[in-house]
Amino acid sequence: MDKGFIKIRKAILTDAKGIAKVHVDSWKTTYANIVPDEYLNKLSYESREQMWTNAIPYGGVYVAENNEGLIVGFSKGGKERSGNYNGYDGELYAIYILKEYQGRGIGTALVKPVIDELKGMGLTSMVVLVLEENTSRKFYELLGGKRIDTVEVEIGGKKLSELVYGWNDIRNIF
Repeated sequence: MDKGFIKIRKAILTDAKGIAKVHVDSWKTTYANIVPDEYLNKLSYESREQMWTNAIPYGGVYVAENNEGLIVGFSKGGKERSGNYNGYDGELYAIYILKEYQGRGIGTALVKPVIDELKGMGLTSMVVLVLEENTSRKFYELLGGKRIDTVEVEIGGKKLSELVYGWNDIRNIF
């Protein structure tokens, strides 16, 4: 990754609009032909912006911006939310990168600060949930994630399988 081109930093409140745009646009490209079109077409920048305005103050959100200051990706993580995975105390909640910026090392660069934050919280392991049909799931395998579970979710009225990847020890990922 050309570090002069992409900057990774902790999100601030004024980033909510840019994160929302990446969130919606990424869903539309990543989940086309996976999630029903009707659901994808209803996604709005405004509702996601409000969601991120509420989430950013709680921390764990990082952005990737290009040299023009445009947010092209983001990540968010924190404590594992479900309580279903004994031995896994952290979670990568989300990571999205605009399609045209994928494959440049930005994903790895966005995971690192989440892991650093988890370690700073005293957490040593992590899970991530990813739709089985999402080809980007291979990214987690390359980072050393092991499949530990499969769960069923419903998005837009369609039942989908979500894979759960786990890392027993995040201290050695990077």
